[in-house]
Amino acid sequence: MKKHLLTSLLVLLFFSANAQQINPLIVKEDFENQKKWVDSIYSNLSLQEKVGQLFMVDVFSSDPIAKTDKIKKLIEEQYIGGVIFSKGGPKRQAKLNNEFQAASKIPLMVAMDAEWGLAMRLDSTFAYPWNMTLGAIEDNKIVEKVGKRIGEHSKRLGVHINFAPVVDINTNPKNPIIGNRSFGEDKENVTQKSLAFMKGMQSAGIIANAKHFPGHGDTDTDSHKTLPTIHFSKERIDSVELYPYKRLIHEGLSSVMVAHLNVPSLETQLDFPSSLSKTIVTDMLKGELGFNGLIFTDALNMKGAANFKEPGEIDLAAFLAGNDVLLISEDIPKAHQLLVNAFREGVITEERLAHSVKKILYAKYKVGLHTYQPVSTRYLIEELNTVWDDALYEEAMENALTVLKNDRAILPIKDLQKKKIAYINFGDDSGTAFLNQLRAYANVDWVKESSLDDYVKELKNYNYVIIGFHRSNENPWKSYEFTEKELVWLYEIARTNTVILDVFTRPYALLDLKTATNFEGIIMSYQNSDVAQELSAQLIFGARGANGKLPVSLGEDFPVNTHYETKPLRRLQYGTPESVGVNSYKLKKIDSLANIGLWGNMYPGAQILVARKGKVIYNKTFGNHTQEKKISVKPDDIYDVASLTKILATLPMVMELVDRGELTLDTKLSEMLPEYKNSNKANITLQEILTHTARLKAWIPFYIHTLDSVTKQPSKEYYKKNPNETFNLKVAEGLYMRRDYKDSIFEIIRKSDLRDRSGYKYSDLPYYILKKYLENYYGKGLDELVQTNLYESLGANYTTYNPLSKFSKAKIVPTEDDASFRMQKIHGYVHDQGAAMIGGVGGHAGIFSNSNDIAKIMQMYLWKGFYGGKRYFNPETLDVFNTCLYCDKGIRRGIGFDKPQLGESGPTCGCVSMTSFGHSGFTGTFTWADPEQEVVYVFLSNRTYPSADNRKLIGSNLRSTIQEVIYEAIEYSTKSTTETAFK
Repeated sequence: MKKHLLTSLLVLLFFSANAQQINPLIVKEDFENQKKWVDSIYSNLSLQEKVGQLFMVDVFSSDPIAKTDKIKKLIEEQYIGGVIFSKGGPKRQAKLNNEFQAASKIPLMVAMDAEWGLAMRLDSTFAYPWNMTLGAIEDNKIVEKVGKRIGEHSKRLGVHINFAPVVDINTNPKNPIIGNRSFGEDKENVTQKSLAFMKGMQSAGIIANAKHFPGHGDTDTDSHKTLPTIHFSKERIDSVELYPYKRLIHEGLSSVMVAHLNVPSLETQLDFPSSLSKTIVTDMLKGELGFNGLIFTDALNMKGAANFKEPGEIDLAAFLAGNDVLLISEDIPKAHQLLVNAFREGVITEERLAHSVKKILYAKYKVGLHTYQPVSTRYLIEELNTVWDDALYEEAMENALTVLKNDRAILPIKDLQKKKIAYINFGDDSGTAFLNQLRAYANVDWVKESSLDDYVKELKNYNYVIIGFHRSNENPWKSYEFTEKELVWLYEIARTNTVILDVFTRPYALLDLKTATNFEGIIMSYQNSDVAQELSAQLIFGARGANGKLPVSLGEDFPVNTHYETKPLRRLQYGTPESVGVNSYKLKKIDSLANIGLWGNMYPGAQILVARKGKVIYNKTFGNHTQEKKISVKPDDIYDVASLTKILATLPMVMELVDRGELTLDTKLSEMLPEYKNSNKANITLQEILTHTARLKAWIPFYIHTLDSVTKQPSKEYYKKNPNETFNLKVAEGLYMRRDYKDSIFEIIRKSDLRDRSGYKYSDLPYYILKKYLENYYGKGLDELVQTNLYESLGANYTTYNPLSKFSKAKIVPTEDDASFRMQKIHGYVHDQGAAMIGGVGGHAGIFSNSNDIAKIMQMYLWKGFYGGKRYFNPETLDVFNTCLYCDKGIRRGIGFDKPQLGESGPTCGCVSMTSFGHSGFTGTFTWADPEQEVVYVFLSNRTYPSADNRKLIGSNLRSTIQEVIYEAIEYSTKSTTETAFK
């Protein structure tokens, strides 16, 4: 008991009899061993070795061997205690780290300025956001996670101290050295963000460092080039600049860096850096604030300290002021000797030297240097750039996005069918990721003009103009201002158009705006990384909400904490698999399977998409349009989706009418179409035709009757090469059918015999009938109906019948080299013969689309009739149609939808829920949605090219194997949100 009390007392009183902070360098649960190690090491050090522990030298891992050899010499001859790494690469740094450690008698303390992470993202941006960006986030748990992950990165690279967080309260927009490195200007927000960051980092076993004491936030000069002066009173500094330090120290802050600043209200000597001031370091930081952790100087080779002329004098002054670690000295050998001499002359006492050296040794023990192990370079890059980092970066950037202005609730953009939208790129950096993501939601034109007059003229045709201001994201010191020309153009474009301005750089850029009156919407996106651009585009269209708050004030229009929350409209998001509980590495197996399909000649190319919980997490293309490999498949290429048309076009129109009470599942064909009253199909119900239990024939080869019986070519009785009044229904290039034959097709169906056997038989014929009913009911073609009632409002801009009227052939994937009917390559015309013979617009076939658009429609089904702020039908209606009515009879079909197999074989992997649904298409297409796992899967290919006889895809079960991989990649499940959404 006495031993325990003694240990506790030592912990409380260690280093300072007047301690206000339990020493943060002590490992409480291992204090006795820590103390023994420190005392043992210290007692065996020579004076030169003790003094050497005080120095930390800077090194670039990209330095030539000659410079790194100088560092080794300092280790061997001046016994330096640590190094601070800067520019270079992780592997080079790890190699040098190991070499330096091997040369040192006492393990070196390794530091970095890794405020925003160590690794680089694929788009050459840093692994994590700038502090200013984090300052906009309301949820400090996210900031803590960022701090922890940066700490884990640091530890993996053999770094023990990260000189972060920057706790400077940035009150000067012109500050050249802090700026984006500050969390903002609100002292409470800065404190909370700094605390969260610190806790996260220190929980990873890394020593955090609050800088730059006593506060570097109000200077417009660069401390690397001169000695900036802070003119605040002591009272002001105490109440504002020191505010975060007090809280962090109370919560266990491990170290502080003292700034290279002149602060007259705190230090009476003229032009005297605060890092050399005993009043600031010892009296204030250690005395008044009771800080017991490590105290670092800022770089001692910075300019402006006119009081010191000889090398080493600054180092001695800094040590005497109360600092523990002398960072980046101008001349370490001379400084080292000067401190040794000062000790021998009694200027430095043994007590003073032991105080700092033992603190350094305590810190080394705390970070594990008593059991030092070299840094392994195996998988180093991979472990610094993980999918979890991508997911956390996405989470942080999403929560930072801030809406500053939202006149008439312009954000998010609604009613896509009514909008014509332009995008303009201002700034000196790319906005490609932004534009591509905007185009995932709507038709957005990139307007590029060389003069303001041309812009004004061109933009008259648009409802909305989105202006992206893109500045370099390379580092937080890059230029961020608008040019004078850009400002003039902004004002005029905003005066004459409805404008959304999206700023992808630091907030201070908006200070150049003389007025924001004419801007309807303003978004602060903070950084120009691809992820920031993509997330901001998603915010604009309501896939994500805006939750950030402005961390600094931007004039009268935008005071600090300005924000407008926007609520999601329920549109597809795009992001990382891990953010929705899916393992990226497992999901990548899809790549291999898709390539097996290519190598196995199952198809020339494909698009594959996976979404979970309303977020697209996999969207890739493979191969080419044809085996000739002249055009590679792109995300916006469109495929003939064949029978997917049934659930992408006809079924939602029928569901809408059932929802409105215009139809019921018991409605008979004779009630829907008067000509069926006296037919053998008069009493067939809507439910029967949609479940394929109406005894209709599977299909009727209408085209065979129109071929010449001898040549087997299209008969001249029914086709012409050139159109005229009679022959004007185009079925392929240079082939026009008699227009009256379309009516004959519907009559053939009406008069066709019913199958003798009852039960299930898949048939296309119900959808010919439903097409005719829908067109009669609405007085419009089915193509026009689905465009105006569904696709336009969904933003399904790549989904259409007869695509050649909207897209070039280069964007349309061909389906077959038809040798049995049209005798040509089918490219841009519907593959299905019957659909071609009724004008390309069939209820069963005719839709062309891409994977992204199909995912929107399937997600609308998962959200039970709701998408993009619009309800298409009620949830109960979806439940009815997604019912397996005859499962007890061995019939798996729902009402219009296909359902999972009831036995061993069927359309799916067998690993989906029984509430899931979807459909497949003859051309090699497939889509499936699972409400329980909230998964949407889309597979598009043209397996029929060049010949529909190619059944390798069907025989391989590749599509269901890919589906199985998706489910294997799901790492966790949460309760479905679709049951309660929008009720």
